[in-house]
Amino acid sequence: MNLTFDPFLPLWLIALVGALAALLAAFGLYRRQRGMILRTIALAALTLALINPILVDEQREPLPTVVAIAADRSQSQDVGPRKAQTDKAVADLRAALGRFSGIETRVIDAGGDDGSDTPSTRLFGNIASALEDVPPSRLGAVISVTDGQVHDIPADDRLPGVNAPVHGLITGKADEFDRRIQVIKAPRFGLVDQEQEMVLRVIDDGRPISQPADITVSVNGEVVNRIPAVAGQNRTARFKLDRAGGNIVEVAVAEVPGEVTPVNNRLVQTIDGIRENLRVLLVSGEPHAGERAWRNLLKSDASVDLVHFTILRPPEKQDGTPINELSLIAFPTRELFVEKISEFDLIIFDRYQHRGVLPILYYDNIAQYVRQGGAILLVSGPEHAGSESIAYTPLADILPAAPTGQMLEKPFFPRLSDLGKRHPVTRGLEGSAAEPPRWGRWFRAVNMTPPEGEVVMNGSDGSPLLVLSHVDQGRVAMLLSDQGWLWARGFEGGGPHVDLYRRIAHWLMKEPSLEEERLTARSLGRDIEITRQSLKKTVDKAVVIGPDGARQETGLTEEEPGLFRTTLRTARNGLYEVDNGGLKTLVHVGAVDAPEFREMISTTEKLAPLAAASKGIVKRLDDGAEGVTLPQILTVRGDVRISDPERMVIRMTDETVLKGVTSIPLFAGFLGLGLLALALGSTWWREGR
Repeated sequence: MNLTFDPFLPLWLIALVGALAALLAAFGLYRRQRGMILRTIALAALTLALINPILVDEQREPLPTVVAIAADRSQSQDVGPRKAQTDKAVADLRAALGRFSGIETRVIDAGGDDGSDTPSTRLFGNIASALEDVPPSRLGAVISVTDGQVHDIPADDRLPGVNAPVHGLITGKADEFDRRIQVIKAPRFGLVDQEQEMVLRVIDDGRPISQPADITVSVNGEVVNRIPAVAGQNRTARFKLDRAGGNIVEVAVAEVPGEVTPVNNRLVQTIDGIRENLRVLLVSGEPHAGERAWRNLLKSDASVDLVHFTILRPPEKQDGTPINELSLIAFPTRELFVEKISEFDLIIFDRYQHRGVLPILYYDNIAQYVRQGGAILLVSGPEHAGSESIAYTPLADILPAAPTGQMLEKPFFPRLSDLGKRHPVTRGLEGSAAEPPRWGRWFRAVNMTPPEGEVVMNGSDGSPLLVLSHVDQGRVAMLLSDQGWLWARGFEGGGPHVDLYRRIAHWLMKEPSLEEERLTARSLGRDIEITRQSLKKTVDKAVVIGPDGARQETGLTEEEPGLFRTTLRTARNGLYEVDNGGLKTLVHVGAVDAPEFREMISTTEKLAPLAAASKGIVKRLDDGAEGVTLPQILTVRGDVRISDPERMVIRMTDETVLKGVTSIPLFAGFLGLGLLALALGSTWWREGR
């Protein structure tokens, strides 16, 4: 019960009244007037009545002490028994703290996946957010159940707004070890077929590992290098990119029996391959309107180095003119088709016929060049249907079709075949969807026997017009008309000659985006977009294997002919493997070197400074028998001055909440009136004697 005052008048006025009363009382006492003691008591009672003293009785209820239990739900906690240990420890803590009166437990699922591309264990940030409504004076302790790999520990080892012990209960086992691979330096771009370098390091966490730490490097699914390595030392991996565009480089170190997890034993880097320059040899059999279309297209492509020869003086035109008087240069056949043929990515024969310019043996050399990975394009006119056609040379072994000896001489609209509507070379050509197509007509084509390759465009009466073929490691394309230049000149509105010619040339040079059967996957935040390019009308479901080994199937929807796609939402960051129809690809969700996967062994070292600064402790939960053991709990009041190495200290709060107030004014109502009347009456009684 407390005494308070609620004055009826301003304090300065009450002070003035009190001063006057004191002066009167002092003067009366000094003069020894009769009844002055009673008058003094009456004046004092009047002054007290003006001050209005009140007795206040407060009813208060003690507030409970809040103990925060932060359960680490990050991906590293899914390793081994850690998740089970966490769940068991949280349940046991709630039961143990529940036996203490005045303690309120608050369980916080902290450090879980926040959708970030760079996952990490943000344990204390989650704790701070969850305790925003708890005053520091009510917080008794913060108990973190974690593997110790926490990435947001304050630099000064003090949690803002927390004035209580911080304890760490560590999951996992004390003797854990783990091997991981780390990319120290890697290029973002690289020239195709040029040696690239990547600096790697194998790191052994925990106790030393005796097994060899050999590194395997794969490019686009094929192993290209194996490097002996020593843990803790940098090693340089050398490899070549085999194609332009995105190349998936996978580096891996073999799993060690007993290690914590194989998740961080491999990782991928995407390196964009850039062709230094594509070398194309264009040989025109004679001057004609069509060769300019090919020349202009290839010269306008900055990535192409073009070597162009036109046969202006065939052998039958020899007239005895001395060589030194001719302005024409000799066709360097041996240099081009023997010595340097392997340096070309593509050879184009544009209306070329066999007239003795090339020795017959050179055609066999060209065929071998194709079989070993080269490419050849034949753009044919009437010469291909004649007796001097190069189809009657050793090139016949690699050509997908042979001429019948006839020309089809009538107007026609080039049309995509059913296969051509799905093939990446011709799919979606502008104007192809209409009937008739929205492009100009051509007027002649070479009649061919039924081809063995892929007919993607048809001419008059459904005859083959564009045929694509794979020959061992190389490729062959045959455009069976020389009138594509009509589209370039805008005849009857022209046509997509640039797109068509460029796609044919780049398919021959193995552009990845133009492959008939192709599987790609890319990460879009937390989603994986899977794209399958296929000539088939249906494709199987894609099988996705996550970083934890879990398999998931997902169907693909055909968005346009020959192009199937789906988007899969992922549950965690890491390396995913996608398999569809025998094709495989890898994709990494999130940052490749995310903090969550760098160190995976459990540790007591990282939380120790924070616990020591707050008078807390760090203990392992593992009891050695597949169970958990909790430290004892000690409750104290007031500031925690020392820590107990074997017990978790809980600082109990003294905070209360006001439930009600009872006020009794001492000089109000009949009580105050009676006291004043008694005091005044006493003075009169004394006066009357």
